[in-house]
Amino acid sequence: MDAAAETDDVAGVDEAGRGPLAGPVVAAAVILDPGRSIEGLTDSKKLSAKRRAAFARRIHDEALAVGIARAEPAEIDELNILEATMAAMRRAVESLDPVPARVLVDGNRCPALAVPAQSLVGGDALEPAISAASIVAKVERDRIMTALEDVYPGYGFAGHKGYGTRAHLAALKYLGPCPAHRHSFAPVRFAAAQTVLPFPEPAEIEESQ
Repeated sequence: MDAAAETDDVAGVDEAGRGPLAGPVVAAAVILDPGRSIEGLTDSKKLSAKRRAAFARRIHDEALAVGIARAEPAEIDELNILEATMAAMRRAVESLDPVPARVLVDGNRCPALAVPAQSLVGGDALEPAISAASIVAKVERDRIMTALEDVYPGYGFAGHKGYGTRAHLAALKYLGPCPAHRHSFAPVRFAAAQTVLPFPEPAEIEESQ
């Protein structure tokens, strides 16, 4: 009998970073330990950064299994963001040990998996295992984007985490895209086609907004 048939473990799956203009999309899969309840788990977007970090530490320490995977900007550009997200989710689930008996995925679509899977709209606020996955994915992606600040200075990745804020769009205008950007996304594609301007002082960017 295979491992999946020997366990009733349920994995929750969620992602972080589908909407940004830069950085990877990160997926997490979590199997919680029924004997070690983590109270207060909810959608990562409803938590402060400090609480997310505290929950993420507990999840890593107390869950039966945690899997994390990512799809880089080049893969997103090649496949499209939806398919790249599905690929990252699949890899996160496949990295779990033990193998879950079934998988619950936040949203309305499931990746192709070797175990039964069910999508659950709003699952990150309803199912603790999905909540845990949403927290782990968000914390990991924020860590990656903060690190990219040092690799590609000037874009403000540590602050906006790659989302299309006015400050980020202004930086794109003056710096042009970098390898961390998703070149298939319209604002990045537009910036790449423009003549890069001399980068102004921060006060000048603020005044232009």
